[in-house]
Amino acid sequence: MPIKLPLISVNGVLDAAISPLDRGFTYGDGIFETCRYQSGEIPLWALHRDRLLGSASRLGIPLDESLLMAYLKPLLDEVRSSGINAAVVKIQVTRGIGGRGYRVPPEITPTYCVGVFPAESLCSANFLKGVDVRVCTQRLAANKTLAGMKHLNRLEQILARAEWQDEYAEGLLMDESGHVIEATVSNLFVVKNGQLYTPDLSLCGVAGIMRRNLIERLAPSLSLSVGVVAMTLDFVCRADELFLCNSVYGIWPVNRIVDGTNSSLLASFGQPPITHQIQSLLEQSFALVD
Repeated sequence: MPIKLPLISVNGVLDAAISPLDRGFTYGDGIFETCRYQSGEIPLWALHRDRLLGSASRLGIPLDESLLMAYLKPLLDEVRSSGINAAVVKIQVTRGIGGRGYRVPPEITPTYCVGVFPAESLCSANFLKGVDVRVCTQRLAANKTLAGMKHLNRLEQILARAEWQDEYAEGLLMDESGHVIEATVSNLFVVKNGQLYTPDLSLCGVAGIMRRNLIERLAPSLSLSVGVVAMTLDFVCRADELFLCNSVYGIWPVNRIVDGTNSSLLASFGQPPITHQIQSLLEQSFALVD
């Protein structure tokens, strides 16, 4: 029977509210995962789970996996029974309710918020035809303690995304040293001389799930090596191919890069044969039914 999305539960209760004293609300004290649900499952769940548990451990949040699954499973079962083929599943785990002040409470009861939202087909126009992107003026600050993590404080990405409306699909973000790190909601890969390269995220940026899937699964399946490097904008602009990726939309080929300050063209790319090979492999691995 059809259901209306979004479905959102807090600690297993549909349409419940988050307390204004929750540390996720007051301080951004928490983590989240945004997963693609496809054809009855979350194809990259093992990687999402690994990052979620690892991030919780790094922040000292006592995430109870069995409790999380007890909250997640009923929503996924309802989506399956409704016949919805594609959706976005968002999981947020905070340190829970605490008093005023930054001090971590001696007893922590995490808050679990799970939501299921509508999703576009993976084979969207951006997936098939590619996108134009701009270089943002907003820079990412180095913070080795939080690097790679998908924590709830996304102010840098919010400020970057506020730099344009909808004339570009994404914006490239650099750190304070001028190295390209990521896009606002994506990781990026350069194709050069038949090899893949992706930015080093040891000081800032989000280590995305699709990025990891590419490094560990998709690229090796195509006998492609991946170099993790400090990446200048010049290196990116001189690529043979460039693509963006995340776990919700998959892989978008990049057609053009534009300077965010004056809209001048920095680089353009032709047909991306290696990117198309990777997209085809992703389609197979996701067992698409559109």
